Amino acid sequence: MRLSGDPATPATARPGDAERVRSVLAAAHSMTVVVDGVHHEVRHLDGSDVLGRLHLHPAAPAAGEPGLPLPDERPAIRLEFTDIAPTPVRDRVRARVTVLGRLLTPYSGDGHAEAGDSTCVEYGRAVLETADGTAYIGLEELDRAWPDPLAPYEAGMLTHLLDDHPELVTLLLRLVRPAPSAAVVRALPLALDRYGITLRLEERRGHRDVRLPFPSPLDDVEQSGAQIQALLSAARRRSHRNTLPA
Repeated sequence: MRLSGDPATPATARPGDAERVRSVLAAAHSMTVVVDGVHHEVRHLDGSDVLGRLHLHPAAPAAGEPGLPLPDERPAIRLEFTDIAPTPVRDRVRARVTVLGRLLTPYSGDGHAEAGDSTCVEYGRAVLETADGTAYIGLEELDRAWPDPLAPYEAGMLTHLLDDHPELVTLLLRLVRPAPSAAVVRALPLALDRYGITLRLEERRGHRDVRLPFPSPLDDVEQSGAQIQALLSAARRRSHRNTLPA
């Protein structure tokens, strides 16, 4: 039976693989583009969704289209993204995303992303690598997914929580089950998405991540304040001794 005021969203609720990829692309500030083996470091994405500059097309028939080169004659392109936790946790890389395809239009490769730049790519697949394993995402699945509404704001929200309200992180530990043991030396916010917040509990050797689900998944960033307050209220109704050093 769920206690009154406790989170209602299942603790296992989390973004799907395609949503995770869309969120990484939406929040990316840089990427590595590899065209026929040549690396281009692209910066200044400013957190705008890469898919606004990258037009993905389904694969052409194997025989090719009249007037176009065969698919395997088009330059191969690989886009690499690294999702790094905004807080100083151990093992800060949360995910790696690779988008594979072939160029349909030339790629400038000047290292800067201008607002008007766009590149057409014949989509091959996207690869998501996390601590849970590797997933492969097709174009239809990617098209159906939406970025997490918190993705562009997550870094600022987590650093604000840690820098300005560290006592609230300690308070949230009351919701962790099983309760943190004396072996935990530090707890930091690791991730924030529409389903909840993830804390990383670090021990002298190793760590574990725990998800604290919101009462319900949110649809807009403006709902995040109420959802976080609901978690804090639930935490205040619980009590267990905090073993973390002050």
